[in-house]
Amino acid sequence: MNRRDFIEKSSLSLGAFSLASSKIKVNSSDRYTILLQGDSITDGGRNRSNYYANDSWGMGNGYAHLVACDLLASYPDKNISVYNRGVSGNKVFQLANRWEEDCLQLKPAVLSILIGVNDFWHTLSNNYQGDVNTYDQDLRMLIDNTIERLPGVKLMIGEPFYVRGGTAITDQWSEFVSYQNIARAVAEKYQAVFIPYQSVFDKALESAPVSYWCPDGVHPSLAGCHLMKETWMKHFEKI
Repeated sequence: MNRRDFIEKSSLSLGAFSLASSKIKVNSSDRYTILLQGDSITDGGRNRSNYYANDSWGMGNGYAHLVACDLLASYPDKNISVYNRGVSGNKVFQLANRWEEDCLQLKPAVLSILIGVNDFWHTLSNNYQGDVNTYDQDLRMLIDNTIERLPGVKLMIGEPFYVRGGTAITDQWSEFVSYQNIARAVAEKYQAVFIPYQSVFDKALESAPVSYWCPDGVHPSLAGCHLMKETWMKHFEKI
């Protein structure tokens, strides 16, 4: 590639980059806070002492880190603050127990919630007594409280998922579809953007085995995290 070709290609890239960076409709002086909430899939092993916005160590090693990188690179002209407040092992009621500190006081413009796998999984392995109705009621109460306190918040609800063939997945996981249906119904009720992760991983299994995308069927690999990030960013454009 000669210098002229390089300059022309660079100009085209910068043009596309500028177009992408114009999608968030806020003044550059306004803080635009995006909060990622959930369980271990969002947590990604983050360092919880690094709790400031846009902190690499505080983003963990999962899809949330990749989302933050993409957001910050795509919207350099906006004053974006990205937080990861996922906590490993959490169920919906545990999100609610820490919601004041880990959500409401941050006043997010966009709130992304991926929760539900432990609400089911822990009934199989951790003697948790909740059921799908508990999940439904807890999730609706959490969002009702959020909307009351943050009436302008834009919601994204991730579909809790499992990847067939993973080492943690048994025949009992066929019951998990009822939790997924609740997440979808709640997203529709509250006019949230719904992120259909299950179909993304189902499709991915056509090109590589579960060990490549999500070895235990619950926690995605690097490749699986990339799939999640791509899906998240695609649906972020809908808010």
